[in-house]
Amino acid sequence: MKHFLVVVDMQTDFIDGALGTQEAVAVKPKVVEKIRSFRGPVFATLDTHGEAYLQTAEGRHLPVAHCVKGTPGWALAPEIAEALQERDAVLVEKPTFGSLVLPQLIEDAAGGEDFDVTVVGLCTDICVISNALLLKARFHEKEVYVDAACCAGVSPEKHEAALEVMRSCQINVL
Repeated sequence: MKHFLVVVDMQTDFIDGALGTQEAVAVKPKVVEKIRSFRGPVFATLDTHGEAYLQTAEGRHLPVAHCVKGTPGWALAPEIAEALQERDAVLVEKPTFGSLVLPQLIEDAAGGEDFDVTVVGLCTDICVISNALLLKARFHEKEVYVDAACCAGVSPEKHEAALEVMRSCQINVL
């Protein structure tokens, strides 16, 4: 059986940049350790926006420019980038909360073998839940895990609410 790790949006703007939180800063070393100790292929998503972000549908709802491609805020946190490079992770840019490309990449990497997927990263209540639900919908007979200790939400309350929703959708919250 194969095991895949998905690291969601561990980018500067979500950790200590434009949309950073103390909870995101606190989980960073745990995510680094998870990446380094995980036994299996690793994928990492990058929230990726253009200069016109504020004119997009998302930008009108969240009017804080963030993760604009090529800016310091778009970059992975240095410790995360180093750990992902050590693991030869596959980086996946995504223009919105969930990646529609990621499930196909995982299916291709599985090569017909049985597998499970573990998801970690930021933000639990936006991009982590979106990707976990997309993966569970695509691979409804596979186990999808979310390591709560390696995730942070917009707030501790939203983090907990998102974990509860994922449990309701048969995602295993560790």
